[in-house]
Amino acid sequence: MLEQYPEWASRFAKKYLSRTLNQFIVHGNVHDMVRVKSSPNRFDRLKTFLADEFFGSRDFVLFYDRATGIYFRDQKSQTDFNRALSGRDTILGTDYSKKLPKDPVGAFSVLEQYIRTRLNDKKSVALIIDHAETVVPMNDAGASGTEDRNALVYLLKWAYDPLFLAGDFTTVLLTENMADLNRRLVQHPYTADIHVPLPDEEERSAYLAQHKKNEGIHSDLPMEMITEMTAGLGLVRIRSILSNSSEHKEPITFDSLSEIKKRMIEEEAYGLLEFVPATNTLDQVAGHSEVKKHLRLAADALKSGRRDVIPMGYLVCGPVGTGKTFLVTSFAGEVGIPMVKLKNFRSQWQGVTEGNLEKILSLLRAMSPVAVMIDEADAYLGDRSASGDSGVSSRVFSQIATFMSNTDHRGRIVWFLMTARPDLMPVDLKRQGRAEEHIALFHPETEEERVELFEVMKKKTGLKLTEEYLPKAIKKGTIKYSGADMEAALTRAKFHAAAEGLKEVTPQILDDVLYDFLPPTYPEEIELQALVAVSECTSRRLLPERFRNLSRDEVLKRVEALKREIR
Repeated sequence: MLEQYPEWASRFAKKYLSRTLNQFIVHGNVHDMVRVKSSPNRFDRLKTFLADEFFGSRDFVLFYDRATGIYFRDQKSQTDFNRALSGRDTILGTDYSKKLPKDPVGAFSVLEQYIRTRLNDKKSVALIIDHAETVVPMNDAGASGTEDRNALVYLLKWAYDPLFLAGDFTTVLLTENMADLNRRLVQHPYTADIHVPLPDEEERSAYLAQHKKNEGIHSDLPMEMITEMTAGLGLVRIRSILSNSSEHKEPITFDSLSEIKKRMIEEEAYGLLEFVPATNTLDQVAGHSEVKKHLRLAADALKSGRRDVIPMGYLVCGPVGTGKTFLVTSFAGEVGIPMVKLKNFRSQWQGVTEGNLEKILSLLRAMSPVAVMIDEADAYLGDRSASGDSGVSSRVFSQIATFMSNTDHRGRIVWFLMTARPDLMPVDLKRQGRAEEHIALFHPETEEERVELFEVMKKKTGLKLTEEYLPKAIKKGTIKYSGADMEAALTRAKFHAAAEGLKEVTPQILDDVLYDFLPPTYPEEIELQALVAVSECTSRRLLPERFRNLSRDEVLKRVEALKREIR
């Protein structure tokens, strides 16, 4: 029988059948549809699935949420409930003959009386509490209102009540984010949690096939492509896309589906995930030839399905202006996978930060394969020793570190941690098993790299010369330019040409501008950033020639000296 259930429901059933627990927090994708495997062409809302399939053999199934109050699976449950309350209309001095209470404490009081009566009659009962975070929200004990505390006491009491444990009774609390629930309930030894994931490829394929058979799909895209492109979306969202397409007679195209998915996932993540355009490939990256070779090998492995050889993550470091962000987005474009950037998910409100992160990580798991970019990682991720916020930062750090090291995600979720100061990052995140490959980027070292950078930036800025010309400053390398410096200088050359009424830049104007242009220089900081990148790099082959034979002790000694000078 268990094989007829989704994997999460099978785990749920096994835990309940152990007869040691009767209270379960079901969290994650709880407002979506579930495939009913006993009837493969049927997809029910999760609450309906629980009531009709999972608890189908129970004598009575009841529901509760704040807005609706108490309601029932079927007429039989409602009739029995009404009969049980007849003659008990003045429970706790309140008349319930005309209207049941909607507030949690009043409703739980009535429910407890009813459940005890039916369990004494050897009947089986299930209670499903929807939007549980509104009933027992995450709060400090001192900040909770009386109603929240009383509702919590009811639930804690039911979890270990001998009659409730001995009888055939189950309480199910539904919530999207477990972090939104009161921590005492979540950590209670008689409460178990069950995570409902977003639909996997098999479930999406089955739903699309069923929808195509019953209603048709207005698209020329292969079903396999639509299945793959909808990764990270729930079935309700997919139904919305298909229905909207049919309603407006607008065929689903690759571009339209990509844009809709991007918008929906960003909305689903409360705007905490941002899709990064990955329209370039490594061909557009100037310099860094050894690094590009290294990343192309990884891209080829991903394309050929060899996820087992892909690093869990990359630490990309180097001085400011070396093109770390552009390199990473170009790698995603090379592979053809989406890239997302984590936005600020921290909140001043208690419990919200952990809830936001839980939502983000669930989406990343469902969206795979996906690349995740974290810029300024040294400041963004924090560390275990953070204090002053009731332990929120250390818990967040632990959540991210644990997720990053889950080997089930190898080749599916590729992390890119970017920073100019990797020495400020905690070792926990840089170690093998998380950011396994450390890549160091540097400003152009050779004439070939400088010329390549000049040509790439010429194309990017749209600079047109009156004739083919390579400036002396570029050829000789008298000034070291970063990509940002080169872009600024070429833009200035276009400005001067426009001031003279010219549409194209003459060699003389370009030479004059490059002679005049003084890139901001912070020599000690740049040297420090370069040397910490050298010390972090995990491949000697990826280092410029002048750094390859430096001993680590020599590098670290100079780093410490530079830190003292800067201070």
